Amino acid sequence: MNHALHGFGLGLRVEHYRDFLETRPAVDWLEVISENYMVPGGKPLHYLDAIRRDYPMVMHGVSLSIGSTDPLDRDYLAALKALASRVDPAWISDHLCWTGVDHQNLHDLLPMPYTEAALRHLTERIDQVQDYLGRQILLENVSSYIAFANDEVAEWDFLSELAQRADCLLLLDVNNVYVSSVNHGFDPRRFIDRLPGDRVRQIHLAGHEDHGDYLIDTHDHPVCNAVWDLYAYAVERLGQVPTMIERDDNIPALPELLAELDQARAIASLAVSTKVAT
Repeated sequence: MNHALHGFGLGLRVEHYRDFLETRPAVDWLEVISENYMVPGGKPLHYLDAIRRDYPMVMHGVSLSIGSTDPLDRDYLAALKALASRVDPAWISDHLCWTGVDHQNLHDLLPMPYTEAALRHLTERIDQVQDYLGRQILLENVSSYIAFANDEVAEWDFLSELAQRADCLLLLDVNNVYVSSVNHGFDPRRFIDRLPGDRVRQIHLAGHEDHGDYLIDTHDHPVCNAVWDLYAYAVERLGQVPTMIERDDNIPALPELLAELDQARAIASLAVSTKVAT
């Protein structure tokens, strides 16, 4: 298990399989969507095995539904553990959310209420998952568009307390912080400031759709200037956390994403230099 993973990565997408096999671009590591490879065989696993020989990997899921009131899906966890044995990822992540109820997957990442009851519920379920997998997991902050009327604390304080109670790690999605800050009217830097830096193991960068008075997290645009600025602030605050760019729709040719990754490298390097200078 490679806990020393560092640098800058990309999400592995079907459109770029041959690029990674034939040209071996300068990417430090790759993130795979777990569910895409939780299959008995076929081309996805063929390409995964071939690319895995050249690139360290992490696994990122969308169906753990850690916040649901349904019992944990043991078949899903078994398939996830089997895939981890095959991939040997540096870590496994998913989202701090729920994705369905009454065993119906709604195919959306639905936010949690930020309450003491939710903290107790999540802590118990995270403990079960980590015990079963035999490792800590990372949980990602999701973008949100409405807030619960009974929220008791801010999202950033909820995340910090959960990481401490459940002894889990965090995946900081900087784009999601920015999207939610516009939608809810809070200072995104305050979100970054209140996170426990020793718990943040990975950073996501992505694009979104701008609808004027609200934003939607879509992963179908390049990273915008406001998110780059917030990323620079996060690096100043947290240091050079392993960072990757997500693109899930309107996927460009790989050189465009590699140029964007170079931009992330340059911004992180400057942010670290600025922190040292001050």
